[in-house]
Amino acid sequence: MEWEAPAIVLAARAHSEGDALVTVLTEGHGKHNGLARGGASRTQASTWQPGNLVQARWVARLAEQLGSMTAELVHPGAALAMDEALSLAILSSACAVADGALPEREPHPRVFAGLVQLIAGLAREADALTDLVRWEAVLLAELGYGLDLTACAVSGATAGLAWVSPKTGRAVSDAAAGEWRPRLLRLPGFLAGGNTADFEDWRDGLKLTGHFLARDAFGHQHRPLPAARHMLYDRVLTLASPD
Repeated sequence: MEWEAPAIVLAARAHSEGDALVTVLTEGHGKHNGLARGGASRTQASTWQPGNLVQARWVARLAEQLGSMTAELVHPGAALAMDEALSLAILSSACAVADGALPEREPHPRVFAGLVQLIAGLAREADALTDLVRWEAVLLAELGYGLDLTACAVSGATAGLAWVSPKTGRAVSDAAAGEWRPRLLRLPGFLAGGNTADFEDWRDGLKLTGHFLARDAFGHQHRPLPAARHMLYDRVLTLASPD
């Protein structure tokens, strides 16, 4: 059994002497684990950094085995993000969420394509935050926990959408929010069809998708959101409220 495909490195963990247990995401094979011989060595460690785009090859005698993984570096996403703290936080969060939320060996092409786009655009931090929130919404939808942001759950209106129910994931217009407003999650404009965003919008977007990731994607596994995701939210929260 074997395959070769473009892949995103999601995680690498030291194993035995110089080896690494690695996790990659591919378009056709989904999230896939493998043993990288010498993966923790000086010559290979840089290849297996989370966020790198690689050409990966997996080989095993039987399909259900862990198998061996090798890779050639295509795009050093991790190294390029190192100089910018926010870019690195975005990349680390996205890889950790994908690693923790996605089931093994189940293809999710939209999630893969979105993450490739996010990595390619990390140099534009503002766009990257927008891309990240939208990507998390796609991931939720792919896992069966999609948000319904097309019309107000109360009135059916398609204009003036400003809130989301934390219970149903459905949008609510500002006019229909009424006394429930304090209990609702704010819907940032860029998720409601807008083209601009600021740190307050990104804060609200991360809070929105984070709520459903924690409750559904991770909660159903009885696992918390990854620490990297919490750290990114805290960083954006500080930037949105510098005082």
